[in-house]
Amino acid sequence: MRTITKVGAFGAGLTLTFGVAFGIGNAVGPVDTEPTTAHDDTPHGDTAEGATEEASEAAREDSAAEQPGGLQISERGYTLVPLAERPRAGEPTDFRFRILGPDGQPLTAYETSHEKDLHLIVVRRDLSGFQHVHPELGADGTWSVPLTFESAGDHRIFADFTPAGDPGGSLTLGADLAVTGEYTPDELPEPARTTTVDGYTVTLAGDLTAGADSELTLSVSRDGAPVTDLEPYLGAYGHLVALRAGDLAYLHVHPEGAPGDGTTPPGPEIAFSTTAPSAGDYRLYLDFKHEGEVHTAEFTASAGAGDGAPAEHEDGGDGDHGGH
Repeated sequence: MRTITKVGAFGAGLTLTFGVAFGIGNAVGPVDTEPTTAHDDTPHGDTAEGATEEASEAAREDSAAEQPGGLQISERGYTLVPLAERPRAGEPTDFRFRILGPDGQPLTAYETSHEKDLHLIVVRRDLSGFQHVHPELGADGTWSVPLTFESAGDHRIFADFTPAGDPGGSLTLGADLAVTGEYTPDELPEPARTTTVDGYTVTLAGDLTAGADSELTLSVSRDGAPVTDLEPYLGAYGHLVALRAGDLAYLHVHPEGAPGDGTTPPGPEIAFSTTAPSAGDYRLYLDFKHEGEVHTAEFTASAGAGDGAPAEHEDGGDGDHGGH
C-alpha cells in the first residue's frame, strides 16, 4: 500500500493551502443626536473599533498561516541569525547560526520532528547545490554544522524547526547568504519524469495542479529492478522538499505512515499528496536511504493552473517579504 501525505507549509506532513492577505474595513453609519433603542450588535464591553481590530488581526493571522514558509527571516517573534563569516566556494566552513526567540534571547528548547530538533536546507538561488543537513545545538543556543558550498553565488538557507511549548507549531525561516568565488548561474532544468542519481533511477508520476490536491508518486529502481528494501531516513522511507522557482517558497513534505508499522511498504513507490500554491515551476528534492547511504534525486515539475488558482508566480526578489 502506498503512503500518502498532505503537504504542510516548512511544517511537516500536512496539506498546503496558500492565501493572500485580505483587509477588513470599518463600517460607519449615521450619527444619531438623540438616544436610540435600536439593537447594538457590538458585544457588551467591546467597542466597534476594538471588534474591528480583533477581526483584522484574526484575518492577518489566518492569511499568514496559509502562505508558504521560508520567505521570511523573522516570523512570530522568532528570527534566524547566521553567525558565520561569508564563506568561499569549495572551502569547508563551520557554519553557525542562532534562532532568537520572542524575548530576543537564543532559543535553546525545541521539539523533535522527524528525529531531529532542526532541519537545515541550503540551496543556491538558481536551485542548484541542494544540501539537507542537521546541525548540533550548543548550550548557548548556537547551532553549528560543517558545510562546504561547492559553488559561488547567492544561496538561501532554511531553518525548519518547532519551538518547544509554542502553540503555533512548526516554523520555516529563511535567509540569504552570499558565497564568494567565481559565479556562473545554472539554468533551471526542464521538467522531466525520470532522473538518475548514484546509479539509481527515480521516476515521477502524477501532475501538479495549482490550488488543487495533486498526487505525486516517486518510484526508485536500480539496474532495472525495483528497490523494495528502502531504509528508514528521518522516520520515513522518503523525505521531500519542494521549492518554488523565483522566490524559493518552501514546502516540506513527509510520507504518511512509518517504517515498521505493518502497512508502509519500503519501496519502490513513495506517494505524496500536494497542493501547489500557484502555477509555475517547482524544484523537487527527494532524499531516500538504501544500503546505508542517503541519496538525493532532483526533478523540475511544472504546476498547471487549476480553477481559481493563483497565476504563475514571477517574484524573483530576495524573498524576505512573504509569510509562512
